[in-house]
Amino acid sequence: MANATAVIETVHGTIELEFFEDKAPGHVKNFKDLAQKGFYDGTTFHRVIPGFMIQGGDPNSRDENRSKHGTGGPGYNIDAEFNDVSHKRGVLSMARAQDPNSAGSQFFIVVKDSTFLDRQYTAFGRVTTGMDVADKIVNEPRDQNDNPHNRMEIKSITIKEG
Repeated sequence: MANATAVIETVHGTIELEFFEDKAPGHVKNFKDLAQKGFYDGTTFHRVIPGFMIQGGDPNSRDENRSKHGTGGPGYNIDAEFNDVSHKRGVLSMARAQDPNSAGSQFFIVVKDSTFLDRQYTAFGRVTTGMDVADKIVNEPRDQNDNPHNRMEIKSITIKEG
């Protein structure tokens, strides 16, 4: 059976993802559940670091006041599912605070191999098409907090079961 996939519609185009349900089933379920509820719709990629990654999934990023961007979540945390997936270009992983079990809704896509993240962050998918879109987003002009000057909106995320 094929893995579930997701289609992220952004202001720069479409990013398609494949999930690693066998490596991080809890993270995949959480992301799919949030996406299907429309949780991510209208949020932004609020943190972009050229040569590293784009990060999104914060409900606070809908607010024009950027002071709380990067601090929001779904109101709960999920336990880490560190695995053997290496953080190579295009890998989808869950953002978190210092506590390994503090992931909620924020996720990131690495735009360059970032193996120093391996077994420190839960990788749960990869980009299958649309890395050119991620590359456009990561190179947007940004402020001192790595928040793009222009809203890098996630219009919607659609889940397709495998």
